[in-house]
Amino acid sequence: MSFFLQMLVTGIVVGSVYSLVALGFVLIYKSSDAINFAQGEFLLVGTYVCLTLVASYHIPFILAVLITLVFSAILGLVVERIVLRPFIGKPVISMIMATIGLSSILAGLVHIIWGHETRVYPKVFSDKPIQLGEVVIAPVYAWSLVIVVVMLVIFTLFFKYSKLGIAMRATADDQQAALSMGISVKTIFAVAWAIAAIVSAVGGVLLGNINGVNSSLSTIGLKVLPVAILGGLDSIPGAIIGGIIIGIIESMTGGYLDPMVGGGLKEVIPFVILVLILMIKPYGLFGKKEIERV
Repeated sequence: MSFFLQMLVTGIVVGSVYSLVALGFVLIYKSSDAINFAQGEFLLVGTYVCLTLVASYHIPFILAVLITLVFSAILGLVVERIVLRPFIGKPVISMIMATIGLSSILAGLVHIIWGHETRVYPKVFSDKPIQLGEVVIAPVYAWSLVIVVVMLVIFTLFFKYSKLGIAMRATADDQQAALSMGISVKTIFAVAWAIAAIVSAVGGVLLGNINGVNSSLSTIGLKVLPVAILGGLDSIPGAIIGGIIIGIIESMTGGYLDPMVGGGLKEVIPFVILVLILMIKPYGLFGKKEIERV
């Protein structure tokens, strides 16, 4: 039972980070109907920037995170303005292909600047484990969960009550109606990309503190895609719930099934779920069905 609870806690923590990164997928899809295949590279760049500030320039971790968030927001704005804005009004597949090219460019830059070696953050969180009954939780896991929950609450309140958040929801529902109400769709697109880069950077920093940092961290971007599709590509609550579900299933698979098959199943199971959900419920658990009449 204690092993089950341990796997459950691990799944919830990692799944919550997936939820945060999946939020970026959902925001960009809601605003532009495109899937951002460079989400994992945004995560990777943000992680390395924060690591460099902490390890090489000895900047305090909190300040380094804040600088990383500003850097990531600017990166998202620059990418949207230079790479993606020219594709507004063009077929959606053009923007999707642009994000694939962007992911390759960012991955190449990361390899050139930081190389391929696995690097670790200097000790940021305490090593003293937290004991909850029979479950032992590492402080980095506990803090990661707290940080993700706080950020998800902040973004939920932002989208529900702030003027900009309401404008983003209006644009996602109907761009033409939003334009008629005086909402700048281009501004909304830029903000969506900035937020997507920010949440990716936060997710990367947390995962980097848990597992270390190397170029393979960008694969989280693809792993989070099943999260977004499971919850519904246009659903923010769906991204949160989908992340927790995928995280728990992945953790349980690694704990119980991987030893039986020699390993590797944990990495595949999110994509098995992706195929199943597309076959059974293509719009996800909370996605909105769209019917086009021709």
